[in-house]
Parts: sequence; structure tokens; C-alpha cells
Amino acid sequence: MKIAILAGGPESLLPDLRQTGFDGFSWVGADHGTCVLLKNGLQPVRAFGDFDSLDDGEKKMVFESEIELVVFPSEKDKTDLELALDWALAQDPEECLILGGTGGRLDHTLVNIHLLLKAVNRKTRLSVIDRKNSVTVLAPGTYHLKRNPDYPYLSFLSMTDKVSGLTLEGVKYPLDQADIPLGSGLCISNEVEEDSWTVSFSDGLLLMMRSSD
Repeated sequence: MKIAILAGGPESLLPDLRQTGFDGFSWVGADHGTCVLLKNGLQPVRAFGDFDSLDDGEKKMVFESEIELVVFPSEKDKTDLELALDWALAQDPEECLILGGTGGRLDHTLVNIHLLLKAVNRKTRLSVIDRKNSVTVLAPGTYHLKRNPDYPYLSFLSMTDKVSGLTLEGVKYPLDQADIPLGSGLCISNEVEEDSWTVSFSDGLLLMMRSSD
């Protein structure tokens, strides 16, 4: 099973929702993202939120659809996206994508990136993506990755006090057993140079960002 969640971020930052890369994904709406799915002819299997960001016409469209709606009060302890993600992860999908989670308010973007931590100890591959970026969190280990022409640029940040033993191979700026403290910009703006490349580290949590430009 694969799940894609669409939140309410700026539509200008969304990739083409009808592209073949989303074939086989079940769509889930988070608040205003539900409207965007419907407007693109995509029927979500479920939608979450307080739906307070919708105008009257959008509310009519959503509430008269055949979507299974999970409605929450506007005053709550989790964002609409986090509620949708908690449900999605409980389904144990092999992959889960978050779209519409970047741009607009910076606090929303930052918390949505931090939501990636929810999948660290799960089998689910969780990523935040938009028109130009794909972001995920890696746990310690070795990752052999293929060059993706859509994302030639790479950056890495520590999500913990320190990432230890970071090794990068097959990239423009390789590393060998480097320690990356929280807040370090050492690994910003690298580039993939080989058809296959590798990232490995022994301790910590690593935020990996792949970008188109």
C-alpha cells in the first residue's frame, strides 16, 4: 500500500498530481488539500481536518462528496496534517508522501518537516515533496541510491545533537566518517555525480534533501 497526503500549502508549489509517479497511491486530504484533490479529479479515500480554511463553496463540494470525512474542532492539539499522517502510518504503508506541506507560513513548513520523525522506527518510507524538493529522515545505516535526474542536488542536516560517521560516495563533495553537529551547514548543496551513490552513518538522525535546482 502507498498513501499520498495532500495538505493545504500553496498550490503553486505542488507537482502535477496526475503524473504517473503517483499511480498506485491512495490519496488522503488534509483540510484544504481535500478541495485541491477534488478539483484535480482525484477522489481521496479519507479526509481529515476542521475545514475552517474552506469558503462556503468549497465546504459544499467537500461535504457533499462521498469522501469519508473525519472532522475535528478548530481548537485541537494536532494539526490537520498530523492527524491525517497518524492515520496513514497506522495503515503500515510501504511508502507515504506528504504534499502541500511546504511554503506559506514558515512554522507550518518546519513542523511538517519534523513530522518525518514519526516514521523513523517504522517500515514506511515517508517523504515531504513539492515541485522542486524531496525531503526525508534517515536512521543510521548504509543507503545505496540511484541517480534521479529530477533531483541532482543534495543537502544533509543533522536532526539530533550530532550525526556521527557520515560518509558520502558518488557525489561532488565526498565525506569520510565526518561528524555533523546540529546546526552545521557543512553538507549543504552537494551534487550527485555517479549513477549510484551512497550515504552511510553510524549514529544520529539525518535529514536528506534532494532538489531540482
